[in-house]
Amino acid sequence: MLLDLSPEALLTTTRTVRKRLDFERPVERETLEACLETALQAPNGSNMQLWRWVVVDDRARVAELAAIYAEAIRDYAAQVEGTGFYAAGGPPGMDRITESVMHLAENLHRAPALVVPCIAGRLEKCDVFMQASLWGSILPAAWSLMLALRLHGLGSAWTTVHLNREQEAAELLGIPYDDYTQAGLFPVAYTIGSEFRPAPRQPLSKVLHWNRWA
Repeated sequence: MLLDLSPEALLTTTRTVRKRLDFERPVERETLEACLETALQAPNGSNMQLWRWVVVDDRARVAELAAIYAEAIRDYAAQVEGTGFYAAGGPPGMDRITESVMHLAENLHRAPALVVPCIAGRLEKCDVFMQASLWGSILPAAWSLMLALRLHGLGSAWTTVHLNREQEAAELLGIPYDDYTQAGLFPVAYTIGSEFRPAPRQPLSKVLHWNRWA
């Protein structure tokens, strides 16, 4: 059953969900496949459809991938500790966001499913044009997946920290590391409640430039 959301409500209330993921309720494969079918309608470069999607719902494998994610979180925390990375000009509510991130890291092994979108090619070897083209061929589909999940009463969080250990994840999941780049890791679960609000954002006037930068 789809949520009754207007297009504007769907676009403005599809949030990163961490604490409100229901780790106790199973997610049906048919529902996930329906959401991925929607994602496949996203625009992509020359309609080459270079994407691949790895969905992990085997409990042992979910736990192994979650362990890689947790290790990557610890690596990242050690890198930024004491650097003041978020000290100046960081987003509001950073402490709350950090707490939410750690909650997900501690509970990721409980997620009913994890989705890893991939795109053909090793992007770090590409020039800027080709990087933009390939990212532009997977990221719209990943966002369409999040929108479709929201419509079905599901939620997710677009995470990327495991990419610091991307090769380990590739080995675990059998992804041909030399041929495909992972674009993220998406925990998928039904949400606890379906009401979400638009997030606070900077005024458009602060980020908009007409005709030239200044």
